[in-house]
Amino acid sequence: MSIYRLSIFAFLLIAVVFASCDSKNPYDTGPAYDYAGNLTQDSLLILKYLETAEIDSLYRIHTESGVVVIVQEEGIGSRPNSGNIIYTKYTGALMSDGSVFDTNIEQVARDNDIYDESRSYDLFSFVLGSGSVIPGWDRGFLRLRSGSKAKFIIPSPLAYQNSETQTKIPANSILIFDVEFKGMD
Repeated sequence: MSIYRLSIFAFLLIAVVFASCDSKNPYDTGPAYDYAGNLTQDSLLILKYLETAEIDSLYRIHTESGVVVIVQEEGIGSRPNSGNIIYTKYTGALMSDGSVFDTNIEQVARDNDIYDESRSYDLFSFVLGSGSVIPGWDRGFLRLRSGSKAKFIIPSPLAYQNSETQTKIPANSILIFDVEFKGMD
């Protein structure tokens, strides 16, 4: 009788082990995002890009986070702090091919065939440090004075990472934003 109970116990144990190996596990989201690896790879690509890119600038800031801020026109205002509301005009493009994927400047949208008549092309505003924009924007605007014009080169870990939800931005894309820091509250 004890061999019978032992056999049933062993069978149930094996059944539980195999049932937990279900390949349709809803918590299995694939491999973890390699933040450090992608940041290292993107940093090398950005340095290579900067070697040949002809970008007029007053100076460049290579932040410790990996964002490159190229100041083209220095503003005379103060630098923002976390919690300030930032007002900006911007154009976003892929570093890989220069294609524009977003802007709040109507003529730029028309020129790049991304104009949307249902969209408002007004100043964009966001709260610095609130998580309402990609992390690269928070890091970039912290380095600018109000009134500045600059380019942000943002590695994929501080942009959309490996997300495929942005139709015009492939996964792991390095982004370039031309920004005009119009003011802050």
